[in-house]
Order: sequence, then structure tokens, then C-alpha cells
Amino acid sequence: MIDVPIYDMSGRQTGSMQIDEAALGGRVRPKLIKQAVVAYLAAQRQGSARTRSKSMVDGSTRKLFRQKGTGNARMGQVRTPIRRGGGVTFAKLERDFRKPMPKKARRLARNSAILAKIRDNDALILDPITLTGPKTRELAKAFKAVGADRGCVLALGEANEVLYKSGRNLARTEIRPINELCAYEVIRRKKLVFTKSAFETLLADPATLGGAKVAQG
Repeated sequence: MIDVPIYDMSGRQTGSMQIDEAALGGRVRPKLIKQAVVAYLAAQRQGSARTRSKSMVDGSTRKLFRQKGTGNARMGQVRTPIRRGGGVTFAKLERDFRKPMPKKARRLARNSAILAKIRDNDALILDPITLTGPKTRELAKAFKAVGADRGCVLALGEANEVLYKSGRNLARTEIRPINELCAYEVIRRKKLVFTKSAFETLLADPATLGGAKVAQG
């Protein structure tokens, strides 16, 4: 069991909660995390760049003039890439850059990233968060008090409009429901901050957060 400290908004530690390392996979898997990060970034690529090759350009395929005897350079059809208006030699086609990765592997990579944050003392629980409305300044002060002002992911138990609006303008800050987190988002920022409800959700079913079981080992 490992402890995750609990801080209030003033930066004072008020307690801690425990989580079993085995529930998060038992060990950190750097190669699996890298695979998940590569797959995530590949999926962000648009892949819609497109140009037309010689076969896609409109125009006759007839040779413009005979090969010899005209005094001109040797010339083929009007669609040749060496003429203005012709096709592109190495035309770009639409591509799908996505790298398939099994759902169980993605979840295990996310849990491994969470375990790495906890082991490195870069994870904490912020409770209670007392905001009566969207208050960016107050949330920023709380992050600074707990040492998360240089970049953090705030994991929520469920969607919270007040917290989202309070943190969306903060630099290097992500606000996500915990069941939407991926390995890339966990390791991208220096600190991982849980609300108490988010950490309880993690404790309840860390392998899936509500989905199918993740194979351990």
C-alpha cells in the first residue's frame, strides 16, 4: 500500500489515503506507456493533405509533339509533372495515422502512469475544493499552495462545470474526469491532482474505472 497525501486549498496537509500498487498493475511499465503515448499522438494527426498525381490531373494522354525533328525538348503528355499544371511527382494521399492499441493495454498504460506519479510523489488529493462559482484566481492560488502551479492535471470524479470554468484559462492545466484520462495526459504535466471523489472512483475499480477488467502481470 502506498499513501497519497490530502491537502486543503491553503496547502496544509490534512491526511492521506492509501491505494494498493497491485491494483494499478503492480509496477511501472515504461514501454507500455510509450506505446500509449505514441498511439495517442498519432491519432491526433489529421492526415488530410492531398495533392494530385499525373493520373489524377485532367488532360489528354497524347504526346504533345513527335520525339525528334522539331527542335524542341522531348516532351510527353500535358499532364507530366515537369509542366505547369501537371501532376505532382510524389503526390500526397489522405492517410490514417492511427496505431491500434487494445483497450485493456490503454487502461493498463494509464494506470501505470498514475502509479509512476504516485511513486514519484507527484500525485496528491485536493479536498475540499470550496468554490462558490467559477473562480480562476482562487483555484490558481490553491494549485500554487500545493506546488501544482507549474503544470498539473486535475482529475475529477465526474464532470464539474465550476471547476472546468475555473481552470480552463490556467496555463499548463488540464481538467478531466478520471474515466477520460489517458497515459499521455497523466505524464504530460508535472503534477497529478485528484479530487476526493476521483480518488475514490480510482480505488473502487482502478483497473477499469467502470469497464472490462485489465489483465495484470
